[in-house]
Amino acid sequence: MSQFCIQVINPNTSPEMTDTIASAARSVAAPGTTILACCPSQGVESIEGHFDEAIAAIGVLEQIKQGKTQGAQGHVIACFGDPGLLAARELASGPVIGIAEAAMHMATLVATRFSIVTTLPRTVIIARHLLRQYGFEHHCAALHAIDLPVLALEDGTGLAQQKVRERCIQAKREDHSGAIVLGCGGMANLACELTQELGIPVIDGVTAAVKMVESLLTLGLGTSKYGDLAYPNKKPLSGCFEQLC
Repeated sequence: MSQFCIQVINPNTSPEMTDTIASAARSVAAPGTTILACCPSQGVESIEGHFDEAIAAIGVLEQIKQGKTQGAQGHVIACFGDPGLLAARELASGPVIGIAEAAMHMATLVATRFSIVTTLPRTVIIARHLLRQYGFEHHCAALHAIDLPVLALEDGTGLAQQKVRERCIQAKREDHSGAIVLGCGGMANLACELTQELGIPVIDGVTAAVKMVESLLTLGLGTSKYGDLAYPNKKPLSGCFEQLC
């Protein structure tokens, strides 16, 4: 019988990326923890900007609602922009962790400075906003982009993975960072190999978030329902949003 049930949400519509994320999550889940990996059926196939995040946030909320009915006790939002995170926490009673927030937290526990390696240059800017929002701006030495789109990580050529490796090596050499954060859920399967090769912690947010959710559940802690993360005020929703009621 499962000890915990954790929903891992890929906010884009890519089944291939969902499989990558699911595999990483299951590789670190404790014995008895069930991973429910999912993605929305409608939305954007990759999340690479504010517009994409706004659309993806609705899919995240739909998945949170479905996950609760399926018995999920905690939730992971597996996109480095953490789309819809606070809204998801309003809907959920269990803990909800975004992979950017999780990876940044973990990095500060094992190093005084970390670097981030992400996909496109525009996502560097978004990651910088998150660093400021989460209070980790002074811990981050630098941000690097491989300058390839998110879906390049799933195209089978290996080019994106090679560029991630090169940027991680560059970050260690130039930034003198003690840890590196991988800035995309699609990079989740690269962290262990890069950690061994570089000799410093290379942190994937998917696995970090799964362990954080497990820890919170073990401690009996869920999302506070006092204050701004209380359940949403009851009011009618119209059109395609009715399913969120």
